Amino acid sequence: MKKIYYFDNAATRPISKVAFEAMLPYLTDGYGNPSSVYSVGRDAKKAIEDARRTVATAIGAMPEEIYFTGSGTESNNWAIRSTVEQNKDKGKHIISSAIEHPAVMSTLKYLEKQGCDVTYLDVNEYGQVSLDELKKAIRSDTVLITIMMANNEVGTILPSAEIGKIAKENNVSFHTDAVQAVGHIEVDVKEIGADMLTLSGHKLGGAKGVGVLYVRKGLNLPPFIHGGGQERGKRSGTENVAGIVSLAAALNDVLPRIPLNHVSQMRDKLIEGLLKITRSRLTGDPVNRLPGIASFVFEGIEGESILLLLDQCGIDASSGSACSSGSLDPSHVLLALGLPHEIAHGSLRFSICENNTDEDIDYVLEKLPGIVAKLRSMSPVWNEE
Repeated sequence: MKKIYYFDNAATRPISKVAFEAMLPYLTDGYGNPSSVYSVGRDAKKAIEDARRTVATAIGAMPEEIYFTGSGTESNNWAIRSTVEQNKDKGKHIISSAIEHPAVMSTLKYLEKQGCDVTYLDVNEYGQVSLDELKKAIRSDTVLITIMMANNEVGTILPSAEIGKIAKENNVSFHTDAVQAVGHIEVDVKEIGADMLTLSGHKLGGAKGVGVLYVRKGLNLPPFIHGGGQERGKRSGTENVAGIVSLAAALNDVLPRIPLNHVSQMRDKLIEGLLKITRSRLTGDPVNRLPGIASFVFEGIEGESILLLLDQCGIDASSGSACSSGSLDPSHVLLALGLPHEIAHGSLRFSICENNTDEDIDYVLEKLPGIVAKLRSMSPVWNEE
């Protein structure tokens, strides 16, 4: 069987062995509905509450502040839409950034059609927002600041604690999409000052189909899904017990290894090697970046073409965000960083995890320069001068 060199862990990670083994009993004998009173149901309920405590401990929260959802996307929708609903008498102004994940960006676009006013803060060439511009953007009718903790495409880590402080000083709710952060860097909701925080299981080695929304105690968000009253009446629907258990197990597995020093070392080795390619460029913050994300643009060629030739070599990577694949438009994140359309089209993201090896990095450094040279030789727009 042909070996696959997998470098798209920011899109989804393979489920960890620990998470897989933890969830297996709840796919077989532990099938009970957690709302049932008999023993197999009580066992399932206990597993959920144990997982809730694990997640709470991992991010510095209390168990009653943790709500399980079906995905990071659902958690983002719930946080943003319910905050607007809860504060409709105060106003409809939201502040966000120009580089948010589509789960946030699309929700904001929907709310704009419903009469909300959204300010999208510009970012600099590294993907960082200006705190001064954030302060200036706050108005008397501002009800929410939603700015991600770390960017999924270029890996930039944003100043969440400073943003949270500004939000608190102005009595504005602060939500952060931490899907790419939790399990990769230290995350503490109290230090950040977050009122709401989103994370997702499959980004850190858990199963797909489970997410979390942290909601600060005292912030009584309206229910997002109505029905049988699960998740303390806020998010109805029979719980995904196996997925919830896998998320908690994955967190327990990865947290003791943070900071992920070897992942960072592999990332830096990849960056050093690929920047030797003529007119290649690293995107995102060169210092304040996630340990596993290295993203580039290569002038004169298309990112999708690079992916196809990498795939022939058994290398899986991505061009921009996997959640936006299929679009012919360049990444909104790269455009926000100030890259022109023709260069933004040549984007390539490698996202590394502990499953990768130094030998994997060497293989990419062996194959990619030749692929870039081949594509440039066929490109009608490439000019070496």
